[in-house]
Amino acid sequence: MSIATRTGDNGTTALMYGRRVPKNHIRVEAYGSVDELNAALGLARASAEQEFVRSNLLVIQQDLVVLMGELAVAREDLERYVKGGYSLVTPALTAKLDALVQEIEAQQVSFKGWATPGATLNSAALDVARTVCRRAERRVCDLSGAGEMTNDEIIIFLNRLSDLLWLLARWVETQAAAK
Repeated sequence: MSIATRTGDNGTTALMYGRRVPKNHIRVEAYGSVDELNAALGLARASAEQEFVRSNLLVIQQDLVVLMGELAVAREDLERYVKGGYSLVTPALTAKLDALVQEIEAQQVSFKGWATPGATLNSAALDVARTVCRRAERRVCDLSGAGEMTNDEIIIFLNRLSDLLWLLARWVETQAAAK
C-alpha cells in the first residue's frame, strides 16, 4: 500500500475511526500543531550533547503520541477509543513534567529576565520547540473553546511542557557556560 492514498486530495482528512473533516478543522490544527512540536523536540533531542536532555525529550515525545492520539479522535468516538485500550492524557503525565522542572530548578540554573535564544544550537532548538508548544497550546484551547474537547489535562500538560522547555534551554546554556 502506498503512503499516497489520494483520499485527501479533496481537502479532507480522516480522524481515527474514519470520520472525515476538512484539513483546516480545529481538531486537525490542534493535533497537527502537536505533531510539529514532536518534530521540533526531535530536532532538539538530535542536537543535544547531554544524555539528560536526550533521554528526557524522548520520554516527552512518547507522551506526545498519547496526546496526539487523543486529539485525533472526535468527541463522539472517545468512548470507543478508551474501550479500544488507548491511553488518555492524565495528571500523571503532567506530574512527570513537574518533577523534571523541580529537578532542573534544584540545579541552580542561571537566567535573568528574558532569554535571547541562540546561545547554543541545542538551547535554540529547545526554544523553537517551546514556541511551537505554545502555538499547539493555543490550538488546543481553540478546540476546547469550541466544545470539541473534554480533557482539560491536555492544556495543563502543554502549558507545563512549554515552561519545562524554557527551563531546559536555560539549563543547557548554564551547562555550556560552565565548560
